[in-house]
Amino acid sequence: MGGDPNSPDDKCPAVYVDPETGDFYFQGKTVKDPVLLAEISRHSPIGADETVVCLASRMKAIIAEAAAGTYEAGRVGHGPVSIRDMIRGARYSAVHLETRDTYDPTHPAFQDFLNGGPGRYDRSGWTETVRAAVERGVRIRRARVISEPVSDYIRWEHMITDENVAAGEEVRWLPRRRAFDLLLPGSDFWMFDGRVVCFNFNAGSGEDTGEEEFSIEPDLVTRCVATFEQVWERAIPHTQYQPR
Repeated sequence: MGGDPNSPDDKCPAVYVDPETGDFYFQGKTVKDPVLLAEISRHSPIGADETVVCLASRMKAIIAEAAAGTYEAGRVGHGPVSIRDMIRGARYSAVHLETRDTYDPTHPAFQDFLNGGPGRYDRSGWTETVRAAVERGVRIRRARVISEPVSDYIRWEHMITDENVAAGEEVRWLPRRRAFDLLLPGSDFWMFDGRVVCFNFNAGSGEDTGEEEFSIEPDLVTRCVATFEQVWERAIPHTQYQPR
């Protein structure tokens, strides 16, 4: 129902109120100072399943509003988080599993490629996000499971992947024939820091439907970790793979 207006990304810290139960949820920086944690524990022991977060004093009006219930009904936050937002917030890893042979066949750059053009377009928004994350220590890996002979779309995608690699992504390709005994998910997914998975969905023609499903359910995340690592182990590094 409210976020810190002075936060760099205008996303965090924040206060949430469950509209059905009235329960409060606080999003903020995790407190790691051992002296401060010891002082807090002296007043109220911190359970094994509990964490302490810090919200700036400038948020007291928002917290008071949440406690009093005086905010307008239906107030929501800044909208759905994007993959770029998740990468910006990742601490050490982001991995992406792609399993389709065609995504958006109407993309102007792809159509240009089919017509003999360079097939390039401005991807600086993505590459700058990746480069910034890699520079602060986030490892970004992308694995693509593809059919052979490859589709025109994959041939184009392979051609422009040099930009992903130049930005700092690690990219590998796994021919589907070499993945026949792997249990792959029903959709592509992103996973962040080995704890949050985001499934993204495509129409039959390949276009992104805009639908996403996030989960932090431990068993599901564990299965996704295992799936990605199995694919990654078998896949061929981008510089060594030649589409056929």
